[in-house]
Amino acid sequence: MALKSYAKAQGSGCSITVDASPGAKRTEIVGVNQWRGALQIRIAAEPRNGAANEELVRFIAHRLGLGKDDVTIVKGAKSTFKVLHLPVTAERARSALGGD
Repeated sequence: MALKSYAKAQGSGCSITVDASPGAKRTEIVGVNQWRGALQIRIAAEPRNGAANEELVRFIAHRLGLGKDDVTIVKGAKSTFKVLHLPVTAERARSALGGD
């Protein structure tokens, strides 16, 4: 079985796959699950009223030097397994968020 990358080129940007764990003490990247092709992130917000999604978007935007409006959750808004679209290259995303 081939290992998967969490960041993939898509159109003029890239998509990243995230395995989110809400309810943490602080928001942080804890690793890459190469079998699932997902970046593992603990989120310092509860999954209520979109708070965890907002914190995830804020965190990713900050790490990449983007505005919050530039980061879009395209799949999994009500799941811990999410796909986000970013207006940067997959290489830049991996560089800023952690390699795979």
